[in-house]
Amino acid sequence: MTERVLDWACELGVRHITLYSFSTENFGRDSEEVQTLFNLFKKKFTGILSDERIHRNRIRVQMLGDRSLLPNDLLSAIEAAEEATREYDSYFINIAIAYGGRNEIVHAARSLLQEVREERLSPADIDSEIVESHLHLGLNLPPVDLIIRTGNELRTSNFLPWLANGHESAVYFCAPYWPMFRKIDLLRAVRMYDQRIQLKEKVEKRRAAGLTSTDAQFIK
Repeated sequence: MTERVLDWACELGVRHITLYSFSTENFGRDSEEVQTLFNLFKKKFTGILSDERIHRNRIRVQMLGDRSLLPNDLLSAIEAAEEATREYDSYFINIAIAYGGRNEIVHAARSLLQEVREERLSPADIDSEIVESHLHLGLNLPPVDLIIRTGNELRTSNFLPWLANGHESAVYFCAPYWPMFRKIDLLRAVRMYDQRIQLKEKVEKRRAAGLTSTDAQFIK
């Protein structure tokens, strides 16, 4: 399923994709279920090494999340996949494992405090750019434009809050669970995003013309 969705996204020219695969909260699941998922992740990352589509399309694979929470065998498979695709720059697939938005911000705060303690950073110099530079270190993630939430869940589940909420990303909710996700669902999500962008541009033009925000809300 995941491979098909990635193929569809590439067809549409989507260069950056993040798959939220396992949250920090998921560690509360049954231990056997967690181990089964970790074994599946290990198999998928190992398969990347010989996946012709990855190398033909120059897709860089990266993990997003707290690596200290993962077992060594899974972490080794992840690092091997990252190293094998490190020089690729046509597409970027970010796999969020052991990830939580609040956990990410906590780690960034610790890093900032450590730099202040070591007098490498002044508290007065801390701004949004400095904070962002301490999040998802080394991944160079762009702002989130669109979140697709499957399974009829009406929540974004603590997903990349700095890049998503701070960028006012669009959110598309759909009924199918991930295994049943179809290409038409992806196309509908992209269409919703496109419509939102067009409306936003109209609103900005009306505001630039001197109209109030109340006037702009009724643009058709």
